Amino acid sequence: MPRTIAIVEDEPLIRANYVEALGRIGYEVRGYASRPEAEAVFAQRMPELVIIDIGLGDEPEGGFELCRSLRVRSPTLPIIFLTARDSDFDVISGLRLGADDYLAKDVSFHQLAARISALFRRMDALRRPAESDSVIEQGPLRIESERMRISWAGQDVPLTVTEFWMVYTLARFPGHVKSRDQLMRDAQVVVDDATITSHIKRIRKKFVAIDPAFDAIDTVHGAGYRWRG
Repeated sequence: MPRTIAIVEDEPLIRANYVEALGRIGYEVRGYASRPEAEAVFAQRMPELVIIDIGLGDEPEGGFELCRSLRVRSPTLPIIFLTARDSDFDVISGLRLGADDYLAKDVSFHQLAARISALFRRMDALRRPAESDSVIEQGPLRIESERMRISWAGQDVPLTVTEFWMVYTLARFPGHVKSRDQLMRDAQVVVDDATITSHIKRIRKKFVAIDPAFDAIDTVHGAGYRWRG
């Protein structure tokens, strides 16, 4: 069965172009012109990945609202913003809402396709049987890498795909400083330093929601981040 992708884009020509182009490389793609239209369909059946523009019709922040509601429903659904709005504020806002990637509309189709493929490869890990799992345990932290599951003190931490790989990269070698470039490479995203910082803040917030005393991620100024050993 082909992978299912939803594209929420209010410009008909742009929407049709992406639907057609992604369909050519084997995906089952559906396009939606507005947030309400998309949400009505998603209430019945969720796609496997969603690509969202920010401004949707008469809703300048419609894409942000859609991302927020999707993330509440599914912590792991891959979400990509594809938008002409490329200010630092918009990028950080999108990632804080839980998007896995944020791309400008002038990105090449080949790069978009590569990002989609990378997200699907990582999501495949969720379907692997637990018996084949590689487990990392450090104090209250438990990482089941094959299933992309992380728990803290016995409670699951609802991380996105990108956030999972950042925590995995840090916790795999506690005490080692990981640069922002290393975090980008392992998470298979290409973003600026401010965006990495936003991801780390969001990760910390999710752990703190479970354990207010959480302080396992150190910021090493000028160098990157490390997981306390």
